[in-house]
Amino acid sequence: MVRVKICGLTLPTDVAAACAAGADALGFVFYAPSPRAVTPEQARALLQAVAPLTLSVGLFVDPSEAAVEATLRAAPVQLLQFHGDEPEAFCKRWDRPYIKALRMAPELDVAAAMAAYPSAAGFLLDAFEAGVPGGTGTAFSWDRVPQAAPAPIILAGGLTPDNVSCAIATARPYGVDVSGGVERAKGIKDEGKVRAFIRAVKIDRSTHDAS
Repeated sequence: MVRVKICGLTLPTDVAAACAAGADALGFVFYAPSPRAVTPEQARALLQAVAPLTLSVGLFVDPSEAAVEATLRAAPVQLLQFHGDEPEAFCKRWDRPYIKALRMAPELDVAAAMAAYPSAAGFLLDAFEAGVPGGTGTAFSWDRVPQAAPAPIILAGGLTPDNVSCAIATARPYGVDVSGGVERAKGIKDEGKVRAFIRAVKIDRSTHDAS
């Protein structure tokens, strides 16, 4: 069963709509330069709209220790997602499982990059754009996703309701992550696109189950 994470949420109504549509996880961006960034105080209010059994994820890019500590005090998300150059020792010190994002640059040795984070609960593979830590809205070649990995793989980068079924069929990921592909403006989700995206993944699930 492929899991769905809707990322970059900024409004309580969008949080509630994503939960109602069947999202497995919701992502909140704690990276100020991002157009989808929220403060810890804003995230605290958003977490109140998260449905039971839906996982909350906090996204960071090379944060300071003080920033992570302050964020987790105000907004105690359940899973951490690191998108920068954070070393493994930093990622694993917060008494929470974490995902390490890897930007799929052409020269990246994916296996070696994963091996550097043996404590990771999963790896999010995202498109590479120089100087941009994520959220590019572009896809990379799904054929590059390894079929054998030390932890579950979450596929990100340029996914939309129209291409996610093809992406799943090609990459066979544990989960998929979408932000811009289900928006009507940066940080503002389109409820219809969210439903269509999750429906496309669920159709793929049903196909796999039947086979």
